[in-house]
Amino acid sequence: MTRLLAMAGYVYQSAAAIILIFAISHLLPAADYTNFSLALASSQLLCVLMFEWLQLAGLRFLAAAKENEAARLRWSLFAAGLSSAAALVVVGSCASLASVLPTRIVALGLGISVLQGLTDLYFLSVRLSDRLGIASFLLALRATALLIGAAAGAMISGTAEAALLGIASGHALGLLAGLVAYRTPMEPVPLQTMLADWKDFSRYGMLAAGASVIHLSVPVLLRVIVVGQLGATGAGAGFSIALDLLQRPFWVLNAAIHTVSYPEVVNDFEHGGSAKSVQSARRMFEFMICTTLVLLGGLIGFIPDAARILVPQASLDGFLETAPTVAAFYFLHTHLQATIAVVPHLEKLATRLVVVAAGQLALVVSFAAVAVSAGLSPRAAVSCASLATLATILVALGPTLRFEALPRWPLVMQAGVAAILIGSLGSIPTEPAAWLAGKIAIAAIATAVIGWRGDFLMLARRG
Repeated sequence: MTRLLAMAGYVYQSAAAIILIFAISHLLPAADYTNFSLALASSQLLCVLMFEWLQLAGLRFLAAAKENEAARLRWSLFAAGLSSAAALVVVGSCASLASVLPTRIVALGLGISVLQGLTDLYFLSVRLSDRLGIASFLLALRATALLIGAAAGAMISGTAEAALLGIASGHALGLLAGLVAYRTPMEPVPLQTMLADWKDFSRYGMLAAGASVIHLSVPVLLRVIVVGQLGATGAGAGFSIALDLLQRPFWVLNAAIHTVSYPEVVNDFEHGGSAKSVQSARRMFEFMICTTLVLLGGLIGFIPDAARILVPQASLDGFLETAPTVAAFYFLHTHLQATIAVVPHLEKLATRLVVVAAGQLALVVSFAAVAVSAGLSPRAAVSCASLATLATILVALGPTLRFEALPRWPLVMQAGVAAILIGSLGSIPTEPAAWLAGKIAIAAIATAVIGWRGDFLMLARRG
């Protein structure tokens, strides 16, 4: 049940983030929303650059640590987090002198980066203290605080500064709630020991984080190439909305599965023996592949209906044309970044992760640029990017195949059939309402069957 609640918490967090964007876009004037969006996107990038390496190092080292060792590692981890925060403030303050944004917005953006990075780090330590339920509750609480804080600031003041202050307040409230809900044990260590831990963290974490940053830049450059051809048109806006919207479901599902399953996989890899390690990794692969297949089918089947309600009319055609291929691209991109990388993460092959990410970036940019130069449609350009990503997956499969944690292919095939069934529902009209209810019922039943067959949440099975 705790795993089910954890998955539900991630879904809620994603829904709150989507609602937040729609709400702020309606509450702020266009110029203020532009500043808000730019500052928030910049703060997210800074957070990844400064804290992602610690997140990855903590997840890899803490998950397998015994209690005494874990207390020592937490001390080193949070000391490194505070050092990264201080460096971010100093460097960011100097860099802000060249920014076109107002000083107050820059300061709020830096504050959000620091608060988000430290809060994420603390929530990770709570999760890795075998407190999955508390960590899931804290994530949902923070998502609620972010939504209420930003919306209240935008509604009361109607400025980007007020909305960003609401975001910062939400992160601060989340960190405070985490400290009250569970105090993770820490053990002070000598400076020499702490520096040795930092060396281990950076040697693995910085390379792994570098791979994550490269993967994050792939959709950005794909957007630049395609929108550069389309220009500031409704088609270009529709394609941008598809890129912005369809990456989130896959990201949320990947984050939820890793939160639920990856610490156990790491622990079994370090302490459980070869057979147990392979078994837990196999279950995680099945979880990732089958659920993302069903998600892909759901996006193809239901996104057109939602788009007609939520997407502006001027951008609707561009969105509907590219949404299915964008969803397929993110399906492959997620598995390259998350599933194929599991075994290299376990074996601490961080350099390999960077090489694979750089290879994908080079192939996607090359394929998409050639497609655009040849005058192909945005849908064809995204299809070329998907082929480039698939080629990278095939090349990068070596460590996973050697590990022999292959999923049960009959189960994967059943998930594929369910995805095709759910995706085909997109051709059925949604009016009258009974038709929509029938589509939802069919999709829910197919999803439940796959969840039951795979026993992904480790619920009790009959017979």
